[in-house]
Amino acid sequence: MKTRPLAVLSLAVALAAPAAAQERLRLSTTTSTENSGLLQVLLPPFEKANGVRVDVIAVGTGKALKLGESGDVDVVLTHDPGLEEKFVTAGFGVDRRAVMHNDFVVVGPRADPAGLEGAPSAAEAFRRLHAGKAPFVSRGDESGTHQKEKSLWKAAGVKPEGAWYLEAGQGMGETLQMADQKQAYTLIDRATYLVWRDRVSLVPMVEGDSALYNVYHVLVVNPANAPRVNHTGAEALARFLVAPETQGRIAAFGRSRFGQSLFVPDAGKEDRW
Repeated sequence: MKTRPLAVLSLAVALAAPAAAQERLRLSTTTSTENSGLLQVLLPPFEKANGVRVDVIAVGTGKALKLGESGDVDVVLTHDPGLEEKFVTAGFGVDRRAVMHNDFVVVGPRADPAGLEGAPSAAEAFRRLHAGKAPFVSRGDESGTHQKEKSLWKAAGVKPEGAWYLEAGQGMGETLQMADQKQAYTLIDRATYLVWRDRVSLVPMVEGDSALYNVYHVLVVNPANAPRVNHTGAEALARFLVAPETQGRIAAFGRSRFGQSLFVPDAGKEDRW
């Protein structure tokens, strides 16, 4: 009876054995970080260095944090400081760190029927929107952008209601397209607008107000509330996002295509928002 060489047998066993399952990490984040293309730049180096696959769930900030509350994700990257603070205070998240910021802009049709151009503040612009009853499309989805919009209506001292006020209930790209089709105004983060600007006719009307700052934080889901989360992987991703090399990539992102950075790195800075 012939015997097969040990090396051949070992190779046959190795080929027959199933490949080791790749470690997975679940990240819930906003549609702006996904739609802008930023995550496609940041995540591959992390995945390669750590031998992990990051599954990205891009939703509004409210939904992203809800996924963290239920333990359905390991780490969250969002842009609503108020909701994030409640998330941490309630014990759902730990290790909240500032990652980056950009800003929101109010965009609208060039004809500017509500007379927003030249408004001295975002609050005054929203008062003019309310007075002029020109069409406005809201995200209407409890996202970070929607939360910011609601704070601006509150600052303006008016309540948006009526046929002119439309709720998309969708992500930022879809909301911008809807506003463009209706030649309406909307509030949008600058990164998403720059990515989409060549495909729509809407232009910036109000920008530069400190009330329009838009800051992003990474939050690790608390393993005490969700023992099945990948806490080690979440901590590694949080550290990676605030590491100098990653912050450099954030600072450079968008410069070659748009002539400006889409996000400003914030690691280690005192939270101003």
